[in-house]
Amino acid sequence: MSINPVNGSPPGAEGIGNIAGNLKPAGQDKAGGSFEILLDETIGKVASLQKETEKAIAEIGNGGGDIVETMVAMQKADLSFQVMIEVRNKLVTAYEEIMRMQV
Repeated sequence: MSINPVNGSPPGAEGIGNIAGNLKPAGQDKAGGSFEILLDETIGKVASLQKETEKAIAEIGNGGGDIVETMVAMQKADLSFQVMIEVRNKLVTAYEEIMRMQV
């Protein structure tokens, strides 16, 4: 009996939390600062999702736009923001744990 690995993401979850696909093992990136670049790109994506949501809400307020697309945009922005906050919380926890280590 063989077990097939699950590949891909659930339907509708493409692009949300796609941080793992961009990570490289330590030492593989010679340019340095790859973690910083990854964080900058991720924060930029979250900010762009929030801006798209604001535009969609403004269109609804002006009497145009699609309410379903606006709600989907709002949920994407909310979910990506929550994921970003959880990653930040994990980083802070890891930093605090390292600082408690005795050398």
